[in-house]
Amino acid sequence: MMDYLNFAPDFVPGLNWHEDFIVALASLFRPRIYVELGLSRCELFNRMIPYCEQLIGVDISPEAGNYMAKTVKTRFVLAATEEFAQELRLSPISIDLLFIDADHSREAVIRDFHDYFPFVAPHGLILLHDTHPGQPELIQPQWCGDGYLAAAELGRLTKDYELMTIPISPGLTLCRKRSAQLAWMER
Repeated sequence: MMDYLNFAPDFVPGLNWHEDFIVALASLFRPRIYVELGLSRCELFNRMIPYCEQLIGVDISPEAGNYMAKTVKTRFVLAATEEFAQELRLSPISIDLLFIDADHSREAVIRDFHDYFPFVAPHGLILLHDTHPGQPELIQPQWCGDGYLAAAELGRLTKDYELMTIPISPGLTLCRKRSAQLAWMER
């Protein structure tokens, strides 16, 4: 396995390197609708505002909404992720970029993936956080949990999507929903 310190000696990521990566991705991808499951203090969410037309943040903590920048583009949903998925079944949207970072358990990550997958646009992206914990101490519920097991399991079921994990702790898995390799060839 490649040692990233030898590969990029000027870049030593901390545990939040994924935020810079996702913001850079959004600056290129320009999602129309961005949904973030699990907000904490909205550090990433607020940084995404310039690059998205509409942003929806879902969290079970009312405090999370206090950190969200209030704009015409943002919406805070105080709910469990499965509750918001139920709402989407009644009023569907087409999500271009989905970030799953709520409950870090294997079961919850898989449930969120399957609950939201129908609402992800063709060639839309799904990002899973904490999927490559760099040491055993990070496999605790308050850190990465066992959500990394979800990425391994979902990676075996790739008929409708492709999946890859960036092997830098704590890890970020990228998924693209697709039935054709090229977006313009999609049925």
